Amino acid sequence: MNKTDDEILGKAYDSKLMKRLLKYVKPYKKYLVFAILMNVVVAGLGPLRPVLIKIAVDKSIAHKDLHSLTIITVILFSTLVLQAIIQYVLTYFTQLMGQKIIFDLRVEVFSHVQKLALKFFDKTPIGRIVTRVTNDIEALNELFASGIVMVFSDVFIIVWIFIFMFSMSFDLALITIAVLPILIYATFLFRKKVRDIYRDVRFYLARLNSYMQEHITGISIIQLFNKQKSEISNFEKINADHKKANIDSIFYYAVFFPTVEILSSLAIALIIWYGGGKIIQGSITIGVLFAFIQFTEMFFRPIRDLSEKYNIMQTAMASSERIFKLLDNETIISNPSEPKKLDKLRGEIEFRNVSFAYNSGEYVLKNVSFKMEPGQSIAIVGATGAGKTSIINLLSRFYEIQEGSILIDGVDIKDISKQDLRKIMSVVLQDVYLFSGSIKTNISLNSNDITEEEIREAALVVGADKFIMEMPQQYNEEVKEKGATLSVGQKQLISFSRALANDPQILILDEATSSIDTKTEILIQDAIKKLLMGRTSIIIAHRLSTIQSADKIIVMHKGEIREIGTHQELLAKRGIYYKLYQLQYKDQEISIPIQNRRDLNVN
Repeated sequence: MNKTDDEILGKAYDSKLMKRLLKYVKPYKKYLVFAILMNVVVAGLGPLRPVLIKIAVDKSIAHKDLHSLTIITVILFSTLVLQAIIQYVLTYFTQLMGQKIIFDLRVEVFSHVQKLALKFFDKTPIGRIVTRVTNDIEALNELFASGIVMVFSDVFIIVWIFIFMFSMSFDLALITIAVLPILIYATFLFRKKVRDIYRDVRFYLARLNSYMQEHITGISIIQLFNKQKSEISNFEKINADHKKANIDSIFYYAVFFPTVEILSSLAIALIIWYGGGKIIQGSITIGVLFAFIQFTEMFFRPIRDLSEKYNIMQTAMASSERIFKLLDNETIISNPSEPKKLDKLRGEIEFRNVSFAYNSGEYVLKNVSFKMEPGQSIAIVGATGAGKTSIINLLSRFYEIQEGSILIDGVDIKDISKQDLRKIMSVVLQDVYLFSGSIKTNISLNSNDITEEEIREAALVVGADKFIMEMPQQYNEEVKEKGATLSVGQKQLISFSRALANDPQILILDEATSSIDTKTEILIQDAIKKLLMGRTSIIIAHRLSTIQSADKIIVMHKGEIREIGTHQELLAKRGIYYKLYQLQYKDQEISIPIQNRRDLNVN
């Protein structure tokens, strides 16, 4: 079995993890102190009942004293009511503490995820991250709200029982704990077996989750190729392994519970036998025997609940280990200690001998150099994997380059804060992502700096206003997940509106017109012209017809710049661009005007 984060087993107790978890309790230590004090009281009230029953039997019933019996009964009832009230208050405050702690932890994890570089997300499934923020943190809620409190409660109950038992009869107390060595050994075996089984349960559960996520995401492919039966069969196999692991765990639980019951019954039997002999001898009273029988039942109750406590603790330790592993991940592109400001931005962009690899040694960009003048538009073309999108990712500083430098107005982007850098540019992707919410919020992205008038104006400029105003709620129209109810063209127009509303000095169109029909392309092209006006812009497109008016075209091949020039200049060279153009327009005659050929400088 290959162990991943989802199969981390975790110890039932890890002092280092617990110490780190307790830091989150520190702001709410008053709740914890209060809970501990209440536990001392409520734990003492429980064992007090056998003591009151002993007094009732030995003093009131034996002497036929109805008055004292009534008083003891009232006291007994009062202790039960008081115990219930304290238990209610205790439960409320521990749950409140748990909710406050996981709220803080969840915010911290989500905030940390927001800071991580794209390199982290390239290698980490989204489902795993979601599990950290939801399921794993929720498991810690059980620890803070139930686990820790239950452990304190059980310890205090056992301490109070021992105090009362040894104060009543030293001999009977020793008889009661005589079965403890056997109980400890049985508990040790149970913990070892359940630990191994728990590993299998988590492993197969992780496989189930992974399989479900992957195949629901690709359900259209499965249905298109009629693979439902084979996929169901594969799922049943994984599900069967998960079921078997759970059944194995049920077996050990089923053995452990009767074992505890047998030992409890054995202890009670020994108490009745030995205590009965003591009563016959006149050494102890009947009330003492009654009290010890109840003490024994109360003593074994926490032991019977051991499996639940063990599960809570082990799950919490495993979850906390995974959460802290995420929080300790330092795949973060840091801001400079003293960031430089771009005053009076002109929009000049320069790549100087840039080399970059997503994975060590596997360079996707090799010694790339080019320069853009302010307000200039450059198109980047090339086959899939040529490195086009990597240029955009590096300019946005989603990744750190291994060699070279990228400059805006002569300032290295490493010396500019990420927030300032991304504020001056907008990126329009081919696969437009729309969030759940209104069209208005999808354009503004909930920015307080963008007014409703600016939203409307941006939509008007790119031609999105027309279809938006035809919707029932217009700009307040709810957008379904990923914009499911909108056409590809409508989603792209909204993304153009989003880009324009932010009024960027640098505009990036990443393959923004490669998945639309010709009719929509005319509308999109008109919007693009308006977007590009007066801005430094980089365009990546598969349709070469969309970039013919670019000031320069950069041809990428295997991570290197192979050609630079205008559309007509590159056709005249009859190089890679010419061949790409031939592939797309093989039925059309390619017209190359007679002109003086000149060498094009390619840095």
